[in-house]
Amino acid sequence: MPKNIQSLERAAAMLRLLAGGERRLGLSDIASSLDLAKGTAHGILRTLQAEGFVEQDPASGRYQLGAELLRLGNSYLDVHELRARALVWTDDLARSSGESVHLGVLHQHGVLVIHHVFRPDDSRQVLEVGAMQPLHSTALGKVLSAYDPVAHTEALEVERKAFTPRTITALEDFEAVLDMTRARGWAADVEETWEGVASVAAPIHDRRRMPVGAVAITGAVERVCNAGELRSELVAAVRDCARSVSRDLGAGRF
Repeated sequence: MPKNIQSLERAAAMLRLLAGGERRLGLSDIASSLDLAKGTAHGILRTLQAEGFVEQDPASGRYQLGAELLRLGNSYLDVHELRARALVWTDDLARSSGESVHLGVLHQHGVLVIHHVFRPDDSRQVLEVGAMQPLHSTALGKVLSAYDPVAHTEALEVERKAFTPRTITALEDFEAVLDMTRARGWAADVEETWEGVASVAAPIHDRRRMPVGAVAITGAVERVCNAGELRSELVAAVRDCARSVSRDLGAGRF
């Protein structure tokens, strides 16, 4: 069985210690509580402080948990709240559209699928929760890139690989697509990522009116499109779903 990394175990113990106290702790308190040499404890604290996980009070020199831990915690809660709020609406969307539905969020220069509702038929399908999708070619990715400044920056910085002859890779053309996405409130992917597959997505906002994710319908081109264009009723359905989830997250009307 592989051994645990001692320095990480000590750092985790230190964070738990700081989280369990009602007051800031000094170096001596932390070192004695964890049975560590002061030099060792100080080195770990200095690293945690540099990463934003721990803060030191300038006046007393004592330590407390840092803002980066709060940000990570909020991110975890946001994703789980988003999925929980979207469960009913995405089920309804899959049922009404007859197609599979994906819920995605920005993660590590791409789109992380956090929920997937199967197409409501007896066909064999693969659960895609945890899968990553590109930002520049998928409908989910375009929506996030259009509405989330962080996603936009990442989409510009990463390589925009051509997956099919239809994939838009040129910067000027990609920016034009994002402008159109913001203007009409949804994004399309018609065989830009996978041959024979089309998708339409819309943004989900939270109570701060900030983009926190996107929802998409995905299916075979011949079902999702009509005469080369996305079926208008599917576009309307995915936008209605996104608005409903947004309202449940406290965003109000869009």
